[in-house]
Amino acid sequence: MADYLPQFSPGDAVTFTASADVTGGRLVEITGDRTVAHAGAGSAKVAGVAGFDAAEGELVTVYSGAVQRPIAAGAIAAGDRVAAAADGKVATAESGTIGLALAAAADGETASVRFHLA
Repeated sequence: MADYLPQFSPGDAVTFTASADVTGGRLVEITGDRTVAHAGAGSAKVAGVAGFDAAEGELVTVYSGAVQRPIAAGAIAAGDRVAAAADGKVATAESGTIGLALAAAADGETASVRFHLA
């Protein structure tokens, strides 16, 4: 996915430097001062969703508010609480959640998620 746009609202857009290559539409986590990389499973440092592909050292816009469309890791049902999964994806979870799925999504599809980052 080369470019990414939020589903409903642009949300809070913040520019970071990629500390590793990132893919648009994937969750990213804080890795240092104003730097991000793909979020790992269960990450408590999720900054939001990368707005586009960026190579290590490049600037990337990260969206963190409103309804976003990250990639699902496994099936997600409408109403499921989701958290960071491996490689910047989202999966259903009971703890460490970052949002609520507004619609069902199959593995590898975009998931409509209402974010509630701390």
